[in-house]
Amino acid sequence: MTLVWISAAWVIAAALVAMLPMRRQYVPGVALLIAAPVLIGMIWMQVAWWAGLLALAAFVSMFRNPLLYFYARLRGQRPELPES
Repeated sequence: MTLVWISAAWVIAAALVAMLPMRRQYVPGVALLIAAPVLIGMIWMQVAWWAGLLALAAFVSMFRNPLLYFYARLRGQRPELPES
């Protein structure tokens, strides 16, 4: 039951961060980005592999731009950040 509350709190926090102006989204967005794989792993282990896969798909869908940015950085490129 705790996993349900933690997951719901993460979703609400993500929605609240999305409502912030872009320049104020970075710090809480990175915190959510770091917390998500831990939460997805917990869902994968405690619920079922398919639920973890659905959570992973939702995560990638929500954070596609930051994930593309980090992927480009890993390849050695210098992607441009959006202006404030």
